Amino acid sequence: MTPSTALLSLEQTPPLSVPLRFFITAPLFGITAALLALWVGPDTMGSRWQPGVLAFTHLLTLGYLAMVMFGAMFQLLPVLVGVQLRRPAPISAFIHLLLTAGTVLLTLAFLLDRTIWFIAAAVVLTLALGTFIVTFAHALWRARSTHDTVCAMKLAVTALAITLLLGLLLVLAHTGSDMAPLHALIDLHLAWGLLGWVGLLLVGVAYQVVPMFQITAEYAPQLRRWFSWVVLLLLISWSLSFLHLPQLTWLPGAGLALAFILFALTTLRLQRRRLRRLPDVTVDFWYLGLTCLLLAAGLWLLHQAAPQLIRLQLYHLWWGVLVLVGAAGAVISGMLYKIVPFLIWLHLNNRLQQAAQWQGNVPTMRQVIAERHARRHLYLHAVATLLLLLGAVWPAWLFYPAMFTLAAAYALQMWNLFGALRLYREILRQTM
Repeated sequence: MTPSTALLSLEQTPPLSVPLRFFITAPLFGITAALLALWVGPDTMGSRWQPGVLAFTHLLTLGYLAMVMFGAMFQLLPVLVGVQLRRPAPISAFIHLLLTAGTVLLTLAFLLDRTIWFIAAAVVLTLALGTFIVTFAHALWRARSTHDTVCAMKLAVTALAITLLLGLLLVLAHTGSDMAPLHALIDLHLAWGLLGWVGLLLVGVAYQVVPMFQITAEYAPQLRRWFSWVVLLLLISWSLSFLHLPQLTWLPGAGLALAFILFALTTLRLQRRRLRRLPDVTVDFWYLGLTCLLLAAGLWLLHQAAPQLIRLQLYHLWWGVLVLVGAAGAVISGMLYKIVPFLIWLHLNNRLQQAAQWQGNVPTMRQVIAERHARRHLYLHAVATLLLLLGAVWPAWLFYPAMFTLAAAYALQMWNLFGALRLYREILRQTM
C-alpha cells in the first residue's frame, strides 16, 4: 500500500540523508533525557524550577521535538509546498550539528549552573535556530502555494523566532537576583515554544498528512483559514496581559485552551469517520496524543477556575508531561511512522528506477516498519506517560519505573527507525 501522491511535488524531495539524520538522532535525546532523570533522581525533579527538570525539558523540546520537526520541515517544504530549498544537504548538516551541540551545552549549563555554559549554549543554539529560521522564512515567503499549511508554517516559524529571542533574554536575565521577571519570561518562552512553534506546526502539517495518510475527509476550510491566526493573536494578547495586566491572563489563556480543544475534537471526529477502517498504529498514536492534549487543556482550565484543587508544583509537572510526552511526543511519533516508511519507499523507487533495476520488489510502507514493532513502541509510550503522571504523585514508588519505561520507548523507536534504514540499504545492495 502506498499513499496518494497526486498533490505532492515528489521530484523536489531532498536526499534521504537530509531528514533522516534528524529523525534518527532525536530518540537519542529522548533516551538521554530519561537516563539523566534516573541519574539525578526524584529529589531534583520535583519542581519545574529545579535544574534536573529544566535539563530534562530542554532535552525533549530541543533534542527530540525540535530535532524531528526540523527534519520534517526539510522534507515537507519541498514536497508539500513545492519550494526547492537551496543546498539542503550542507545546510541541514550544519543545523543538525549545531542543534545537537547546543542542546548538549544547554543541558550542561542547567546542571552545572555556570554562566559560561549558558553563553556558549546561547551562541550555538542561536546559530542553529537562526539559520533554520532564515532559511525557511525565506523559502516560505516566496512560496506560491496558498494552502493553509503554508500560513501555519509561516506563523510557526515566527513563533520559533520569538521563542529564541525570549530564550536569549532568559540567558541575559540569569543572575538569580530577581526571580519575578525571570518567571514571567520563562512562562512566555514556554507558551511561544510549545503552543506557537510546536502547536502551530503540528496543526499545519495535520491539515495535509491526516487526510492523506489516514484517509479522512479534509479539515473544514474555516478552521484551516482562521485557526493559526487566532492562536497567534491569542498568544500576543496573552503575552501583553501577562506583562501589563496579569489579572486578565486567564482570558486569552482560556481562548488558547479552547482553540486546541477544538482542533483535537475535530481531528478525532475526522479519524473516527475515516474511510479506511483497518488497524493503523499511526492513528492510535494520534488518539493518545490528542487525548493528552484534551487533558492538558482541561487541566489548565480547571487550575484557572479552582487553583486550590491541585498543588502548583503537581499541576506544572502534570501539564508538562501531558504536553511534552503525551501530546507532542505521541503525535510526532505517529508522524514518524508514516513519514519514514514513505521516504524509504519513495527513495527506493527512485533509485531502482534510475538504475533500471525496478522489478516490483519495493516493500510497501507497512513492510518498511512492521505494524507490530511500531505498536510495541505505542504501548511503551502510553505506559511511560501514565507512569510519569502517577510518579509525580508517588515519586518514591513510580519515578524509576516511569523513566526506565520512557527510555525503553525511545530506544525501541530508534531501533525501528534504524531497521527501516537497514532495509533500505539491504535492498539497494541486493539489486544494484
